[in-house]
Amino acid sequence: MIEISDKAKSMISEMILENGIESLFLRVGIDDGGCSGLSYNIKLDDSLTEHDRSLQNEGFKVVWDQRTEEYLEGMKIDYLHQGMTGGFTIDNPNAKATCGCGASFRTANFKGTRKKCD
Repeated sequence: MIEISDKAKSMISEMILENGIESLFLRVGIDDGGCSGLSYNIKLDDSLTEHDRSLQNEGFKVVWDQRTEEYLEGMKIDYLHQGMTGGFTIDNPNAKATCGCGASFRTANFKGTRKKCD
């Protein structure tokens, strides 16, 4: 479903550990909006809903809303160090167009509501 690189797993595990809340997991989703129409919503969370699906990774759980599954299928999350900083990157085979910053996308079947990125 969602592939997470070893570097990204390490960073996510570290973030969860730093929060000191054992029940935290990585929530991956999309929201309507962004300059391409749909925006990624990736965060640490500790609340499950009746629509959630999950998989257990080494050290943490990844959760997504089953209603967004078709947009997330095959997604790859990585972490890249760039100079003195770093950040998570997303490779989504469902994205047919993306914005310059990589935070929003659209698919062949759903464009979402385009809004100016913050």
